[in-house]
Amino acid sequence: MSYYMSKLVDYPYEEALVKITEELKEVGFGILTEIDVKETLKKKIDVDFRKYKILGACNPNFAHQALQIEDKVGTLMPCSVIVQEKEGGKSEIAIMDPLAAMAATGNEGLRGFAEEVTKLLNNALEKV
Repeated sequence: MSYYMSKLVDYPYEEALVKITEELKEVGFGILTEIDVKETLKKKIDVDFRKYKILGACNPNFAHQALQIEDKVGTLMPCSVIVQEKEGGKSEIAIMDPLAAMAATGNEGLRGFAEEVTKLLNNALEKV
C-alpha cells in the first residue's frame, strides 16, 4: 500500500500551490500550516534545495470525528500535502493517503472515515 497519492502537473510551482489550495478548499479542507522546506534548509543548514512546501490540510468536521474514535489520532493530523518544483516548469503535488495513515492506528473504527477523507483528497488532486 502506498502512503501517498500524487500527480505531476504542467503548472509552475507557485500556480500549483494556488490550485491545490483552492481545490482542497472546495472539498472542505483549509490549510493550517505551511512549511517552506527550501527556505528552512537554507536557513538552518545552508543547503540549497528546490522549491518544496509542506501544507498541513485539515477539515475540522473530519478531525473532530476522528478524535472521537481515537484520541491519539491527532499525531497523524493534519493531512500533509506537498508541492514541489520539477524540471521543465512542472510541479508535483502529493498528498498523504489517509487510509495508510489510519491503518497505523490498528483501529478499524477509523477505516470508513479514512475512506471518505481519501476520496475527497483524491478528488481535489484530480481536479488540479
